[in-house]
Amino acid sequence: MTMFILRRIAQTIPVVIGVTFVVFFIMQLVPGDPAVLLAGEGASKETIAAVREQLGLNKPLYAQYFDYLSNLLRGDFGVSLKNSQPVLDEILVRLPITIELAIFSIIITIFLGMIAGIVSAIKPYSLTDTLVMLVALIGISMPSFWLGLLLMFFFSVKLQIFPVAGWDSLVHTILPALTLGAAGAAIVARMTRSSMLEVVRQDYIRTARAKGVRERVIIYRHALRNALIPVITVIGLQFGALLGGTVLVESIFAINGLGRMIVDAIRMRDLPMVQGGVLVASMVFVIVNLFVDILYRFFNKRIELN
Repeated sequence: MTMFILRRIAQTIPVVIGVTFVVFFIMQLVPGDPAVLLAGEGASKETIAAVREQLGLNKPLYAQYFDYLSNLLRGDFGVSLKNSQPVLDEILVRLPITIELAIFSIIITIFLGMIAGIVSAIKPYSLTDTLVMLVALIGISMPSFWLGLLLMFFFSVKLQIFPVAGWDSLVHTILPALTLGAAGAAIVARMTRSSMLEVVRQDYIRTARAKGVRERVIIYRHALRNALIPVITVIGLQFGALLGGTVLVESIFAINGLGRMIVDAIRMRDLPMVQGGVLVASMVFVIVNLFVDILYRFFNKRIELN
């Protein structure tokens, strides 16, 4: 097990380097000259040239990339073009909020999704199954920003149960987390149902029923455990999708997280801030995938750790 974890960590290193490469060169395609933004629109050509020299923008792209990679290894994500503050400091303030939102959302995704999937699998092709899958289809199809506005309108404006915006207490997390986790719950429900239906048709399930094992034990101890592998994969991917979804949800609910920071940086064309935010979000996604791979072994001992 230890060697498997070490191998998986080693395999993530090229992925991390690839992420830095993609993020860096995509940022080069964004219109606008950082030197002009930093020097000001009315700056002279000499001033802009001096800023470009200071930032190293006059170097070839490959040289700029290696400088960028070298700075990352030292924990230097650059300096914001707008407020001249270290990008890493701003990220460390905003990232815990986004992680907290993603965790609450993934809890909703797992809880609602797995319950709905299990209920549908227990009574396949029944009215309950049809209704649950219809709701799941609506959840997948509904854009998160529209769902967020609907929830805000009904529960915050009309009923005044939850606050409209902010991130000051547990009550503030309910609507954003539900908005972010709804689509993921629908996907998990469909995957859980499909995986459970495949497992309950296996011979060992029929044998357990023939021996008189209680249905609840069959469903939760035998069927669900063996059906969890593809579900875990989907949950891991959904966590990455949740990090991307925070960009919209944090803007709708005025949450000062990493997603809103990226949106504000894009609006102000603060390229180092955008670059740092996207890179950190990508790193979190890589780490989550590594964790999901490790979880496989705990849920199914038959999996070979290669």
